[in-house]
Amino acid sequence: MKKFDELGLQEAILRAVKELGFEAPMPVQEALIPRILQNDTDLVGLAQTGTGKTAAFGLPLLQMIDPAVKATQAIILSPTRELCIQIANDLRSYAKYMPGINITPIYGGAGFEGQAKELKAGSHIIAATPGRMLDMIMRKKADLSGIKWLILDEADEMLNMGFEEEVRGIIESASTNRHTFLFSATMPREVEQIALQYMHKPETISVGQRNKGTINVKHNYYVTHAKDRYNILKRIADYHPEMYAIVFCRTRQETQEISASLIRDGYNADALHGDLSQPQRDHVMNKFRQRHLSILVATDVAARGIDVDDLTHVINYNLPDEPDHYIHRSGRTGRAGKTGTCISIINLKEKGRIRQLERQVGQEFNQAKVPSGTQVCEKQLYHLIDRMENVTVNDEEIDAFLPIIFRKLKSMSNEELIKRFVSVEFNRFLEYYRDAQDLNVDESRDRDRERGTDRESYSSRGNYTWLFMSIGRKDGILPPKLLGLINDYTRKRDLRIGKIDIGDTFTFIEVDSSFTKQFIESFQGKMINERPIQVEVSAEQNRQGKSFHGRSDSGRSEGGRSEGGYSERRSSGGRSGERRSDGPKFAPRKKFGPAKESFRDDSSKFGKKKKW
Repeated sequence: MKKFDELGLQEAILRAVKELGFEAPMPVQEALIPRILQNDTDLVGLAQTGTGKTAAFGLPLLQMIDPAVKATQAIILSPTRELCIQIANDLRSYAKYMPGINITPIYGGAGFEGQAKELKAGSHIIAATPGRMLDMIMRKKADLSGIKWLILDEADEMLNMGFEEEVRGIIESASTNRHTFLFSATMPREVEQIALQYMHKPETISVGQRNKGTINVKHNYYVTHAKDRYNILKRIADYHPEMYAIVFCRTRQETQEISASLIRDGYNADALHGDLSQPQRDHVMNKFRQRHLSILVATDVAARGIDVDDLTHVINYNLPDEPDHYIHRSGRTGRAGKTGTCISIINLKEKGRIRQLERQVGQEFNQAKVPSGTQVCEKQLYHLIDRMENVTVNDEEIDAFLPIIFRKLKSMSNEELIKRFVSVEFNRFLEYYRDAQDLNVDESRDRDRERGTDRESYSSRGNYTWLFMSIGRKDGILPPKLLGLINDYTRKRDLRIGKIDIGDTFTFIEVDSSFTKQFIESFQGKMINERPIQVEVSAEQNRQGKSFHGRSDSGRSEGGRSEGGYSERRSSGGRSGERRSDGPKFAPRKKFGPAKESFRDDSSKFGKKKKW
């Protein structure tokens, strides 16, 4: 392996690199830096997120900039504000001993006029997001007619976010006498079209296989029932006390619900989603980067451009719709030569998707067993002992308090002291996990149930009763939340639940007939959004055995089913049934278009877009 001083970089850059703690170049840097310094071709770099691409193109770019030329010589486009700012800051740190080189970040969410003044004062390198940059060009605040280098970073993400029109506009406004460098973790058709149209005989340099995951990431998955998904997430977090993770959810509503539940249960967690303002987003990200949060719950759209070092885990609370999104998610851990783990929580029907992801990522996924309560307690106990063993004692601060402490504890033996100090921290885990259930799925038995053997025999004996509930999607009700309410109010953990059909303002649910009266009574006096929750036996449902007969609702579809309803759900031998744990099936989203930031929400019909 080469060293940085063997790559052709000048002394000023090497000095800055050494101060930053760079010892040996990463593979993508070793491959790209000498090639870019030759400055004789366009380049396509295929490498995963977090492999050191910024230094790979940034170091040689700084060396080729002429500080005496007071004009923009290079522009770097990236998909998000966070990545844009990070690239600008990284380049400034690399150029610490190169006076006279000006680097300007241009991005939305900040004052336009202030950024325009910076450009007017002179900028050798612009790091920009596509929307704000095109705006600057259209208003004659930026001139790219003389640039020598145009760099597209995270090109697949930019196009997937809907910035194709802006990217093309910026490229077409730039000098044709330039070199173009395109970097991407994956190479979908749209990125290839950009390369073919705007690059001249580009050379492709690939670090790792095309559209493959990084080899530094282990891939594990847990098979579960929908109702146990959140409990498994908590158990995973408890089993990894040093976890520093991003949890990916499908919708912003689910993101809010999961983060709120984690906070309520005592975890250092917060959410990142489209409803946050930019200051709120910055506040959450600052807490996460400073490790005041150990778990960040996010959607794919909100998490784009997040670049955080040393993530130990990425957790897929739901699998993404497209394999490339899985690669991007998993690539947020295992960076800079370190290792990481990507965990997916799935149901039985999604095991086929795991096989597809294995082929896409190029690695075998491990089906892990959910840790038992005893295993979690053991892991937490040893973690506590390690903390006590390695804690830094501030003698100067604590000495004044020790005489009183010694007097109070002198009657205890060493063994008794150790037991008591450990118990202060450890008792809550022992209490919580004392009677913890086994969350692992008996797959052979559940396959029989999916085929209908257990469910149909039970239902055919008339042992389920349809109940009507006056709550629905407009109240924020989704199956996980509904099952949580049932657990909280009925206090019965083994209650048999059959099908669940959720409308906009109501829900039909099949409940074990022997528990119907107690179920209705348990919800008496309970409120949601300052309205009482009404529960009653649905005679029409029980007579006809079909969904939504005899009721009307704004959520009804032409066929009588609720939009995104759950009438296909099955009981799982006393557990809640499952249609799909990842929510309604959405139609494929159009990748590119004028809407720059959109999301799919469970309450919209089959993927209808909403702006935010």
